[in-house]
Amino acid sequence: MYSQLAWRNIWRNPRRTIVIMTAVIIGVFSMIFLCGLMRGMEVEMIRNNLATLTGNIQIHQKGYRADPVVENSMTDPVLLENAIKTNLPEGAAWAMRVRVNAIVSNARHSTGVTFVGIDPAKEARVSFIGKAVTDGRYLNSDDTNKILIGRALLDKFKTKIGHKLIVMSQDADDEIASTAFRIVGTFRAEMESTEKAYVFVTLSDAQKMLKLKNGISEAAIAFKGQSIDGQKEKALAQKLKSRLPDSIYKVETWPELLPMMREYLSLFDNFIYIWYFVVFIAMGFGIVNTTLMAIFERMREFGLLKALGMKPVSIIRGVITESFFLLVSGIIIGNIAGIITVFLINRTGIDLSALAAGVEMWGMPRVIHPELWIIDVITANLVVLVLGLVVSIYPAAKAARFTPIEALEKT
Repeated sequence: MYSQLAWRNIWRNPRRTIVIMTAVIIGVFSMIFLCGLMRGMEVEMIRNNLATLTGNIQIHQKGYRADPVVENSMTDPVLLENAIKTNLPEGAAWAMRVRVNAIVSNARHSTGVTFVGIDPAKEARVSFIGKAVTDGRYLNSDDTNKILIGRALLDKFKTKIGHKLIVMSQDADDEIASTAFRIVGTFRAEMESTEKAYVFVTLSDAQKMLKLKNGISEAAIAFKGQSIDGQKEKALAQKLKSRLPDSIYKVETWPELLPMMREYLSLFDNFIYIWYFVVFIAMGFGIVNTTLMAIFERMREFGLLKALGMKPVSIIRGVITESFFLLVSGIIIGNIAGIITVFLINRTGIDLSALAAGVEMWGMPRVIHPELWIIDVITANLVVLVLGLVVSIYPAAKAARFTPIEALEKT
């Protein structure tokens, strides 16, 4: 009976009902769409940072990250290699690198870069570089004195493929090592700063130049399905730590390697909750005001119901049931509109190339593909429904306090 009466009552004044439902629809839609946009940014930022030579897990010799010099390299990686192969999950990939600071120069220009020696075949499965080459070619494992650089660095040096660059760095004997490398290709990255920061040669060339023999700077592990909180990475990291001596090796997950990214994600989560609060406050005032107007217009009705013996709690129950139907109807339509919008935009993405300099400063991708998380949809719906019913208690209590005498005065 309450459900039938509530459904009929909300459509006694269709205009008012549509106004309230519109407020609910806009609120739910904005929550879902903004969450999708923020989650898309988070996922893309994590994916880009992990692909830019970070990976899900990295292993170094203790002290390397504080001082990334040749002296802090791992001179005998056999134990490390065995530990990785034994615990590597299915579908994961790993690669070993030499990574040191260096100076790259030609006849007119010079700049500081990160000099990276890679195994081309393995690195292609771990980081972005395997699919990033746009001009020339990728490195081959048998290349000698060949180098791969970013397009932005190529333009900065006003050079081209086939020309040489001189790379200088400190070797294992504390002397300055210098080698000429011929450019075989250029790569594109999500951020221009990445194109200027890294140069790549084969692992054997880097070890030879720096007199490392079989030494490496780091090992990186990458696998699909990285978690925002890094829980999957923590499980694998624990297994590796149990196989490697703590006094020599340090195993770190991407949240530990990228503390700034971790803080960004926390900031985004807080922003989502703040947005929930703002939307609900705006929507809540609309629900209360419109419901109060309906209550005062129906004062005679509530007075008559009380005169016929209806208890105040039954009147409160009836008004809250009306609010429930309004909220549920608005939530359903808002969900449909929000999910469809996110799905359509996800196919093409939101291109921020015109704001490339600004988004790059924050490490954001140039194209954002919104993503929906079921937990965000459920949270948005519960916030609107539960808090919407809570704010409806005041108008309902107001209706329950009307007396038959007050209703007669409105006759």
